Amino acid sequence: MTSGGGNPKQVRKRRPAVPAAMDAGSRYELRQLVPVKSVSEQVHTAGRVKDLGKTVQFSWPGVYFEGRFRGTGLGVVLDCAAADYDVQVDGATVATLVTPGDTTHWINGLRDGEHTVRVAKRNDTPGDISTFGGFVAAPGGAVLGKPAPRDRQIEFIGDSITVGYGNVSGTRDCNPEQLKRNTNTDVSHGALTARQLDADYQINGFSGLGMVRNVAGICPDITYRTYYDRALLNVDGDVWRNPGTWRPQIVVVNLGSNDFTDLTPGEPWTLDSLASAFRTAYGEFLGELRTRYGAGSALVAVGFDRNAEHVRQVVEARNDAGDSGVHYWFLDQTGLDFLGCDGHTSAHDDRVIADRLAPFLSSLPTGW
Repeated sequence: MTSGGGNPKQVRKRRPAVPAAMDAGSRYELRQLVPVKSVSEQVHTAGRVKDLGKTVQFSWPGVYFEGRFRGTGLGVVLDCAAADYDVQVDGATVATLVTPGDTTHWINGLRDGEHTVRVAKRNDTPGDISTFGGFVAAPGGAVLGKPAPRDRQIEFIGDSITVGYGNVSGTRDCNPEQLKRNTNTDVSHGALTARQLDADYQINGFSGLGMVRNVAGICPDITYRTYYDRALLNVDGDVWRNPGTWRPQIVVVNLGSNDFTDLTPGEPWTLDSLASAFRTAYGEFLGELRTRYGAGSALVAVGFDRNAEHVRQVVEARNDAGDSGVHYWFLDQTGLDFLGCDGHTSAHDDRVIADRLAPFLSSLPTGW
């Protein structure tokens, strides 16, 4: 989105990041061993991770882990000094872990019986690697078989708007620390849309990056496409290995707001050359997604702010070339308050967008 001051539709972008907890339960300092089972055996995972067996590593925002257990308590095994996490038991958030470090966080005092648990990464930390080591049951309890994955899958590709940049702040004025604490990808419009449609999802968002140009022309040697193939964003050459279970019926792409921020002195672009390069790269990226996921996936290209007409032209070109599975969706700004950090969309806006996007996605010929 574009730089601006008082206009709520103008968003001030920060540089992209280069590659004490609010507890609802007591924390045991007694560390228990990581479960004997591998994480993949006991946890349903959505999002890109590098599976190391007893642990998984990850970088993208919005990655979540779901499990089942019996008993009155559960330990969540994490090693992360950069990101924040929500822990939800039986659908209710029972703890928000702020940069928890290397720990087993305990949730205690639950009703004795069977429960579900979900751990969701709240914010984007592309310069850091996070580690999840699964769940540990409290004495007398047991970790049960993992929940079944959902039949529906949606992948969201984008920048800060997709991440949910500062969406729960309630104000446009945020310092870097406030931005971190008030970004919650778990209530971004993508996550909310997927939940409305009962779909698993990936939020592959990276703040500040564009298709061919980043916000205000910074970091010209990289773009979003530099990182898209990775699981660990700060590891050069890393490639995410699809375990074969990720076959999204819908892929939503919302890139280009950063490309069309105001040009700065010394940049090699003109408005015409930028638009041409953007359309070419966008078309190539859609072609790569088609190759990756096959003819059965619906690709949705989002038009937003200054990129809208260019994205629409790219979709028309793909359709004219015979790919009828590429669709255009215009992100209407009507009714949005842009009260997220730096004038980004707010949690209110994310709900509004999800309420508009979900019906559109459900109307696509996906077999849903």
